[in-house]
Amino acid sequence: MLYNLVMSEYLTISETAKLLNKSTKTLRRWDEEGKLSAFREPMSNYRVYRKDEVETLFAEFLNADIEETVCNFVEPENEYRVLELFAGAGGLAVGMEKAGLKCVALNEIDKYACETLRKNRPNWNVLEGDIKDFNFSEYYNRVDVVTGGFPCQAFSYAGKRLGFEDARGTLFYEFARVVKEVNPPICIGENVKGLLSHENGKTLQGMISILDEIGYNVVPVKVLKAINFNVPQKRERLILVGIRKDIDLKYEYPKPYKKIYNLRDALKKGELFDTNVPQSTGAKYPESKKVVLDLVPPKGYWRDLPLEIQKDFMGASFYLGGGKTGMARRIGWDEPCLTLTCSPAQKQTERCHPDETRPFTVREYARIQTFPDNWQFSGSTSQQYKQIGNAVPVNLGKEVGYSIVKFLNQYYNLSKPK
Repeated sequence: MLYNLVMSEYLTISETAKLLNKSTKTLRRWDEEGKLSAFREPMSNYRVYRKDEVETLFAEFLNADIEETVCNFVEPENEYRVLELFAGAGGLAVGMEKAGLKCVALNEIDKYACETLRKNRPNWNVLEGDIKDFNFSEYYNRVDVVTGGFPCQAFSYAGKRLGFEDARGTLFYEFARVVKEVNPPICIGENVKGLLSHENGKTLQGMISILDEIGYNVVPVKVLKAINFNVPQKRERLILVGIRKDIDLKYEYPKPYKKIYNLRDALKKGELFDTNVPQSTGAKYPESKKVVLDLVPPKGYWRDLPLEIQKDFMGASFYLGGGKTGMARRIGWDEPCLTLTCSPAQKQTERCHPDETRPFTVREYARIQTFPDNWQFSGSTSQQYKQIGNAVPVNLGKEVGYSIVKFLNQYYNLSKPK
């Protein structure tokens, strides 16, 4: 009886290891650290795991709720034009381009990111400078989609409902202003997952009310996990989609893929890239940090250090709650990378190479964000890291691009005279 219960509700260590694509040694270490606790089945004394706990804690590895998606590819039936705001180094723009959309203009304030865009796409119209200084009315009814990764800023609320004019001075106001000036069928904003809870959700509600005021219905907001869209990185981006109110069409987010790519897929020749990652410059750890990280195994972090070194390395953070699993973190070859930051060597967000005690190089960073190897970045090494770390992963942008193409194909087919 107990054996049957175990077989239906519990997993053996071998079954769990196979399910998670981990070694039994790793699972025993996780058990000791409390990451994934096992217990002994009384009759056999075998180490077993609760199936629901495994599936809940490691859903990103298992993708148990994801149906197999063959391909999101959709062929554009017309030439669709994109105006991109807050373009950065072009992660989203390159993704859109790969999906078949034509970028007619990009606005970006950072001079190094603008250099990057011009260097790689001399034919792109790069509008360098503060968005507040540009008028986009020349693109009225000439652009199919406005995109932009506007920064998350708090609003000053006037009354119970935030209006368009109340948001003046914020970059979302500028995003909405451009949408209003251009009047595209669809607009796409992207942001960090934290926007959901920013100001207890009021910031996001304010954005939705502003788009409503300027004539756009907002599709239920969704957070897309990059690992579900052919990106070897645990990055999450919130997508905000507005559909012009005269259009009675449903927008569908891209469907996630079941296959998860890992760091080996990013840096070695394989399905994602047809060569090993090119050599490039990269940051270095200070010697004091290198001595500590030398002691951390692949897929390990600060808790894998000797106790006294833990206390010295973590300082006051050692006594605070929370796992702080990004600190002194060495990525493993067989896992997706943690979210890349703008500075690869800073404390609390270490992303150490699996075999060598160093941060990822610039080209390794770019691979993890799925930039093509021929996409070159301008500025100093630190400026290049910043551009890559701030970018939308190219493959995620491509999948969002396919969803836009699908929507626009339907829209223009319905708009044709009968």
